[in-house]
Amino acid sequence: MSTSEPQDARLHEFLADPGHLTMDLPTAVARCAKALGLQHAVVYLVDLQQRHLVPHTDVATSLPVDDSLAGWAYRTQSLRVEEAETGGITAWLPLLDGAERLGVLAVNHPALTAGTLTRARALASLLAMMITSKRAFEDSFVRRTRTERMQLPSEMLRAFLPPRTIGDGTVVSTAVLEPAYEIGGDAFDHSLTETTLHVAVLDAMGHDLASGLTSAVSLAACRNARRTGADLPELVRSADEAIARWLPEKYCTAVIAQLDLATGLLRWSNCGHPAPLLIRDDRLLMDALEREPDPPMGLPSQLAVKPRQIHEMPLEPGDRVLMYTDGITEARTREAKLMGLERFADYVIRATAGGELAPETLRRLIHSILDAQADRLRDDATLLMFEWRPPAR
Repeated sequence: MSTSEPQDARLHEFLADPGHLTMDLPTAVARCAKALGLQHAVVYLVDLQQRHLVPHTDVATSLPVDDSLAGWAYRTQSLRVEEAETGGITAWLPLLDGAERLGVLAVNHPALTAGTLTRARALASLLAMMITSKRAFEDSFVRRTRTERMQLPSEMLRAFLPPRTIGDGTVVSTAVLEPAYEIGGDAFDHSLTETTLHVAVLDAMGHDLASGLTSAVSLAACRNARRTGADLPELVRSADEAIARWLPEKYCTAVIAQLDLATGLLRWSNCGHPAPLLIRDDRLLMDALEREPDPPMGLPSQLAVKPRQIHEMPLEPGDRVLMYTDGITEARTREAKLMGLERFADYVIRATAGGELAPETLRRLIHSILDAQADRLRDDATLLMFEWRPPAR
């Protein structure tokens, strides 16, 4: 009989027990690790700003994302191994919910074999699904991954935001938003269907609770239309009408886009917002997506009578599209110079050429902006980037 069969039986017993669905995470980790024949395991979740990996237990300490082996596993989404101080080997495995980086899993065992690593990866996959299912309603996850008090407008708006990163074998979309605890009216959205990537970046007038509410209403209207099968013009019109009806004194700039995953056709509507940028073959194609913008959402009836313009452009495999709010380009570098379009596009190009993953590129870019300004941005800064990489035919 194979030595793995008793461990398989214990794992099946654990999964078949309905009680594991209501366990707190540390207990579930301990029981599942035991069922898999692993000596010890600890979950580390990344904090809101992706600077620290926070253990989901009180017997371990936080680790820096930028200066630890655990952080290396998080940044590269790959396995890292080291000798444990208490003896044996520690394997650091990324915790991934699809394309979204949740944190890392530390697995300590006397020795690592192919079978041990297989079981450790199985544990990481199982725990990632468990974390995703629980963090929406268990505040312990939120509390551990916040380093300061969140302001009310941010609390409201973040409840509407999707995961930072989504993707499949054809496309990946990733976003960052700062200041993490004090955002006012910036927001982003992205989602996938079998055929289409839907993306949006929004910037509501002002920097208060009403601004956040404007963006929240816009997001809800877009999603409501999208989920009933609305095409892009109808989707934008739904957001226009929602703002005009419920918040008639407010408005919101936005770029709302759809990417056909099979053909690469990009369609978008620019509602008074900075134009997206296109990076192709490690070059910024200046003004490639520049079009005459329409009025902001919520204002077309006062500013224009013609319908919204829908623009189209075919992408090429490997193209990266960057959508952003003006808080990005108005931020300053360490040399007190404005970031500007070319500077932040050049940052992305150099990171891409170095083989860096898209989510890691945006994480490091937003941190470099924050660090240059002592974490005090003049305005909300949001950056969303998606990359189309269809399978080779």
